[in-house]
Amino acid sequence: MKVLVAQFETPEALISAAKKLKAEGHPAMDAFTPFPVEEAMAALDLPRTSLKRNMAIAGFGMAAFTYALEFYSAVFAYPYDSGSRPLNSWPVFLLVPFEVGILAGAIVGFITFLYECGLPSLYHPIFDVRDIERANEDRFFLAVKGNAGSAGHERLRRLLQDERALFVEEVEL
Repeated sequence: MKVLVAQFETPEALISAAKKLKAEGHPAMDAFTPFPVEEAMAALDLPRTSLKRNMAIAGFGMAAFTYALEFYSAVFAYPYDSGSRPLNSWPVFLLVPFEVGILAGAIVGFITFLYECGLPSLYHPIFDVRDIERANEDRFFLAVKGNAGSAGHERLRRLLQDERALFVEEVEL
């Protein structure tokens, strides 16, 4: 997949370009900025993360499984009558499922985070863009997925240059 990366000098120029691209039907893939730029983030085409959903499924699923395991072992597998108390005394069963559910959610959340970030990866083709290290200092970069045809690709390049991009470079992801 070919990606065009444009460098801008100010956050206003980046915001203007991101809004113009979105209006033209080419929402930007990502922005690289030295500080958060909320207006630019609203114009990006960022995929929704599955982190919360995965953590909830793992946490609630493991808690339900642990509760069922405790219930089965206390009521069916090893019933023990202690002072005529009920075998299925649910308040006693709540602490362990809660703790195990939190642990499972945290582990799955960490694994999902690593997967969605593409870690552990020590190299990304975006590092080949000229002056990309200045995104940590004083420059603003916008990455846009290029169109399939060369004519659309050149139109997108001209559109970025018209929005005061210092330079536009193509990267193969």
